[in-house]
Amino acid sequence: MTTCKTRGMFKPAAIALSVLVLTGCATFSQDGGINDVSTLTKERTGQTVSQAKSEQDSAEAAKAVDGLLSKPLTADSAVQISLLNNRGLQASLTDLGIAEADLVRAGRMANPSFSFSRLRGEENTEIERSVMFDLIGLLTIPIRSNIEQRRFEQAKLQAAAEAVRIAANTRRAYFNAIAAQQTAQYMEQVKTAAEAGAELASRMANVGNWSKLDQAREQAFYADATAQLARARHNATAAREQLARLLGLWGAKTAFKLPDRLPDLPKVPNEITDMEKLAMQQRLDVQMARRNTEATASALGLSQATGFINVLHAGYANTSETGEPRANGYEIELEIPIFDWGRSRTAKAKAIYMQSVHRTADTAIRARSETREAYSSYRTAYDVAKHYRDEIVPLRKKISDEILLRYNGMLASVFEVLTDSRAQVGSVNTAIEAQRDFWIAETELQMAINGTGGNVSRMSSGSAAVAESGGH
Repeated sequence: MTTCKTRGMFKPAAIALSVLVLTGCATFSQDGGINDVSTLTKERTGQTVSQAKSEQDSAEAAKAVDGLLSKPLTADSAVQISLLNNRGLQASLTDLGIAEADLVRAGRMANPSFSFSRLRGEENTEIERSVMFDLIGLLTIPIRSNIEQRRFEQAKLQAAAEAVRIAANTRRAYFNAIAAQQTAQYMEQVKTAAEAGAELASRMANVGNWSKLDQAREQAFYADATAQLARARHNATAAREQLARLLGLWGAKTAFKLPDRLPDLPKVPNEITDMEKLAMQQRLDVQMARRNTEATASALGLSQATGFINVLHAGYANTSETGEPRANGYEIELEIPIFDWGRSRTAKAKAIYMQSVHRTADTAIRARSETREAYSSYRTAYDVAKHYRDEIVPLRKKISDEILLRYNGMLASVFEVLTDSRAQVGSVNTAIEAQRDFWIAETELQMAINGTGGNVSRMSSGSAAVAESGGH
């Protein structure tokens, strides 16, 4: 016949077996969540994301980057390089591993604690041994796992949002670099023409055909063109370096090739219906805010469940004294709610939940507003760039052609030809800026609908060009 003491000896084994059964399913995934991040990113940028976890992964990424750099960069290839090679993005992707580790840990029982004591008296020695298990931790594994699962999903959204942000910044830097390069090339032509005009003015002044005032004007224009060329060259270098940083390039790889000019405007702008609805469905910051509210609500339920019992341990205890028979049993440790009944914790959780609700609503309101603003900027930038392309620049060319015809017919002076060339500078530079602003506005619109929003740039007034064209 089995005694109660004998049956009691099997309880620790039963507890340990139960723990192994309940926590055995908490394991790491094969991809670490990067596949979901890549899918979210591809839906919004057209490009995938990969994480370099080994030397082989880094070598494959470097090979792909070299292949893309062997050709002149496009906006898409620049984004592809940044998603492969940007070290800041790779650092952000490691947050996925941290979140998944917390998820796996939440799905496993805390390690048991073992205690041993030995007390020796005058007549006998008392030895006490115990193994303690976190029973509350075991019972709340499903709740904690659910919370950490939500946080893991939140980490995926955050990683995707960072990838989309890097892609948008790369597109902006790409268009800025081309526009700055195009401006610098144009200013070189302006400086050459201004130098020739200043030389002609000096010669004509020497023979008495020009006044000192006209000569000074041409000399001032040449000096100003020289200074503007220096600024344009620096701006081109700075824009190129900003793009290189986003691409994660250094050394010889920074000698990448850019197109000579910005892409042409599309024939018609995109007409997007239900922009706000799309933003509510696709914007990553809105999705993150919703997930955060859900996780907070789940955490509130956990706080209510453990409000009165903060720590509960159960385990096997064994006590023996020398000269006395061994005693087996169990021990339960319970925190008694005398001073803290858990009300403050529950009240705090409710306040945090309401805070999360209001922040989610605020995020949705801002997302709707940013989408409307971004679309207005996109349409305005398209109309302005198209206006410069179809109206202002052709008119400037027509004026120049007419003045040149009159000069050839001895109906216009050299002074009028040089004055017209000065007036063209502002118009051409503003036309380049308008075309650049359109492509940046298009990027901002995509961020407003699919990403986390962006800084919608203010439209420049073009007053400098007006002042230039109205002079003399």
